[in-house]
Amino acid sequence: MRQPSEEEIRALEAEMEKLTVDDVLLQTVVTLLNLGARKAGLVEGSQADLPQVKQAIEAARALLPLVEERHGEQLGPVREALSRLQMVYVQQSEGTAQEGGEAPPKAPESGGEPPAGGGPGPAQGSGRLWVPGQ
Repeated sequence: MRQPSEEEIRALEAEMEKLTVDDVLLQTVVTLLNLGARKAGLVEGSQADLPQVKQAIEAARALLPLVEERHGEQLGPVREALSRLQMVYVQQSEGTAQEGGEAPPKAPESGGEPPAGGGPGPAQGSGRLWVPGQ
Protein backbone atom coordinates (compact mmCIF):
# COMPACT_ATOMS: atom_id res chain seq x y z
CA MET A 1 0.00 0.00 0.00
CA ARG A 2 1.34 3.40 -1.02
CA GLN A 3 1.84 6.08 1.64
CA PRO A 4 0.17 9.44 0.91
CA SER A 5 2.45 12.34 0.07
CA GLU A 6 2.80 15.40 2.32
CA GLU A 7 0.70 17.37 -0.19
CA GLU A 8 -2.08 14.77 -0.12
CA ILE A 9 -2.06 14.79 3.69
CA ARG A 10 -2.31 18.60 3.77
CA ALA A 11 -5.19 18.52 1.27
CA LEU A 12 -7.00 15.93 3.38
CA GLU A 13 -6.46 17.96 6.54
CA ALA A 14 -7.83 21.07 4.79
CA GLU A 15 -10.97 19.11 3.81
CA MET A 16 -11.36 17.84 7.38
CA GLU A 17 -11.25 21.45 8.64
CA LYS A 18 -14.24 22.32 6.41
CA LEU A 19 -16.23 19.25 7.46
CA THR A 20 -18.83 19.67 10.21
CA VAL A 21 -20.55 17.17 12.46
CA ASP A 22 -23.83 18.19 10.78
CA ASP A 23 -22.35 17.20 7.41
CA VAL A 24 -21.48 13.76 8.74
CA LEU A 25 -24.86 13.30 10.45
CA LEU A 26 -26.80 14.30 7.32
CA GLN A 27 -24.68 12.05 5.11
CA THR A 28 -25.13 9.19 7.58
CA VAL A 29 -28.93 9.58 7.53
CA VAL A 30 -28.94 9.57 3.71
CA THR A 31 -26.63 6.54 3.66
CA LEU A 32 -28.88 4.68 6.12
CA LEU A 33 -31.96 5.39 3.99
CA ASN A 34 -30.21 4.26 0.81
CA LEU A 35 -28.97 1.10 2.51
CA GLY A 36 -32.43 0.53 3.98
CA ALA A 37 -33.96 0.74 0.50
CA ARG A 38 -31.47 -1.82 -0.75
CA LYS A 39 -32.15 -4.10 2.23
CA ALA A 40 -35.88 -3.75 1.53
CA GLY A 41 -35.26 -5.27 -1.90
CA LEU A 42 -36.09 -2.02 -3.71
CA VAL A 43 -32.87 -2.11 -5.72
CA GLU A 44 -32.77 -4.59 -8.58
CA GLY A 45 -30.90 -7.72 -7.61
CA SER A 46 -31.12 -7.11 -3.85
CA GLN A 47 -32.83 -9.37 -1.33
CA ALA A 48 -35.18 -8.16 1.39
CA ASP A 49 -33.75 -8.30 4.92
CA LEU A 50 -36.44 -6.85 7.19
CA PRO A 51 -34.40 -6.73 10.42
CA GLN A 52 -31.78 -4.66 8.57
CA VAL A 53 -34.50 -2.36 7.15
CA LYS A 54 -35.92 -1.84 10.63
CA GLN A 55 -32.49 -1.04 12.04
CA ALA A 56 -31.78 1.47 9.23
CA ILE A 57 -35.12 3.18 9.86
CA GLU A 58 -34.60 3.36 13.62
CA ALA A 59 -31.06 4.71 13.22
CA ALA A 60 -32.17 7.39 10.74
CA ARG A 61 -35.04 8.37 13.05
CA ALA A 62 -32.61 8.64 15.98
CA LEU A 63 -30.23 10.92 14.07
CA LEU A 64 -32.78 13.26 12.46
CA PRO A 65 -33.56 15.24 15.63
CA LEU A 66 -29.86 16.08 15.93
CA VAL A 67 -29.93 18.04 12.66
CA GLU A 68 -33.55 19.26 12.52
CA GLU A 69 -32.98 22.48 14.46
CA ARG A 70 -30.39 23.81 12.01
CA HIS A 71 -31.54 22.12 8.81
CA GLY A 72 -35.26 21.47 9.33
CA GLU A 73 -36.43 23.30 6.21
CA GLN A 74 -34.00 21.34 4.01
CA LEU A 75 -34.95 17.91 5.36
CA GLY A 76 -38.23 17.52 3.47
CA PRO A 77 -36.83 15.03 0.92
CA VAL A 78 -35.08 13.09 3.69
CA ARG A 79 -38.28 12.87 5.75
CA GLU A 80 -40.19 11.80 2.64
CA ALA A 81 -37.67 9.05 1.88
CA LEU A 82 -37.87 7.87 5.49
CA SER A 83 -41.68 7.80 5.34
CA ARG A 84 -41.62 5.78 2.12
CA LEU A 85 -39.13 3.30 3.58
CA GLN A 86 -41.29 2.94 6.70
CA MET A 87 -44.34 2.21 4.53
CA VAL A 88 -42.43 -0.41 2.54
CA TYR A 89 -41.25 -2.00 5.78
CA VAL A 90 -44.79 -2.18 7.18
CA GLN A 91 -46.16 -3.62 3.92
CA GLN A 92 -43.41 -6.22 3.72
CA SER A 93 -43.76 -7.09 7.41
CA GLU A 94 -47.48 -7.68 6.96
CA GLY A 95 -46.82 -9.75 3.84
CA THR A 96 -44.24 -11.86 5.67
CA ALA A 97 -46.60 -12.39 8.60
CA GLN A 98 -49.40 -13.49 6.25
CA GLU A 99 -47.09 -15.86 4.35
CA GLY A 100 -46.02 -17.40 7.63
CA GLY A 101 -49.63 -18.01 8.61
CA GLU A 102 -49.59 -15.32 11.28
CA ALA A 103 -52.20 -12.62 11.34
CA PRO A 104 -50.82 -9.10 11.06
CA PRO A 105 -51.07 -7.08 14.25
CA LYS A 106 -54.54 -5.67 14.71
CA ALA A 107 -55.22 -2.09 15.70
CA PRO A 108 -57.24 -1.66 18.89
CA GLU A 109 -60.90 -0.88 18.46
CA SER A 110 -61.73 2.79 18.57
CA GLY A 111 -64.98 4.40 19.53
CA GLY A 112 -64.11 7.45 17.48
CA GLU A 113 -63.03 9.48 20.50
CA PRO A 114 -59.45 10.41 21.29
CA PRO A 115 -57.90 8.35 24.07
CA ALA A 116 -58.15 9.74 27.57
CA GLY A 117 -55.01 11.19 29.08
CA GLY A 118 -53.48 12.36 25.79
CA GLY A 119 -51.87 8.98 25.07
CA PRO A 120 -51.26 7.60 21.62
CA GLY A 121 -54.19 7.13 19.28
CA PRO A 122 -55.30 3.75 17.89
CA ALA A 123 -52.79 3.72 15.03
CA GLN A 124 -49.84 4.65 17.22
CA GLY A 125 -50.98 2.33 20.01
CA SER A 126 -50.99 -0.60 17.59
CA GLY A 127 -47.28 -0.17 16.97
CA ARG A 128 -47.92 -0.01 13.22
CA LEU A 129 -47.51 3.73 12.73
CA TRP A 130 -44.19 5.48 13.18
CA VAL A 131 -44.47 9.14 13.87
CA PRO A 132 -41.26 11.16 13.43
CA GLY A 133 -39.96 12.50 16.71
CA GLN A 134 -42.00 10.10 18.86
